Amino acid sequence: MEENLNVVGTAENGEEVIKLCREKLPDLVLMDIRMPKMDGVKCTKILKSLYPEIIVLVLTTFNDIDYIVEALNYGAAGYILKDIEGDELIKAINEAYKGSIMLPASVARKLAEKLSNNTVNSVIKTKENINNDFSQREVEIARMLAMSFNNKQIASSLFISEGTVKNYISNIYSKIGTSDRMSAALEIKRILKM
Repeated sequence: MEENLNVVGTAENGEEVIKLCREKLPDLVLMDIRMPKMDGVKCTKILKSLYPEIIVLVLTTFNDIDYIVEALNYGAAGYILKDIEGDELIKAINEAYKGSIMLPASVARKLAEKLSNNTVNSVIKTKENINNDFSQREVEIARMLAMSFNNKQIASSLFISEGTVKNYISNIYSKIGTSDRMSAALEIKRILKM
C-alpha cells in the first residue's frame, strides 16, 4: 500500500530469513525476536556478518530487554514494539532506512534502567591498576560503547545529545588511556569482565 515499499518475502524462522536474504538482498528486514529453529538475535548476528548493508529492525515485546541489548550489539538498527499501529510501522521503516535509530521511549527507558542497575557503584581500573572513579553516566556509556552501540544509539537510549555522548566518550578515552573506540571497547570489556 506504500509506493516506496515492496515486500519481497516473509519467513517463518531465522533459517528462512538468511536464505531469503541471500536470494532477494532486501534493504531492510523486520526481525521477530522469538522464532523457531533460530531466534532473531542469532539471526541478526549472522545476517549482519553476511550482509552488513541490510538494515535490521527488530520487532519485540516490552519484556525482551536482554534480547534487545544483544541484538543491538550485533548491529540491529532499532526496535519497534509488536503492537505498533500500521502508519507508525511505515514511519519506523522509512526512518530506519534513512539511518535513524528506532527505539520506543518505553524500551529506551527500560534499557537505561538496566544499564543503570548494572553499573551503580562500578569502578573501572586502568591498565596500570589505578582506580579511576567514573561517574555513573560514564559507566553507562562505557558499557554501551563496549557493547558496540554507536553514538546515535547511546544518545537515543539515554535521552542525551550526540554531542554530549562524544564529550563523555572523550573523557572515558582519557581515563583509560586510549583514543581508539575499538581499543576502548576491548579494555572496558576486560576491566568490567563483560
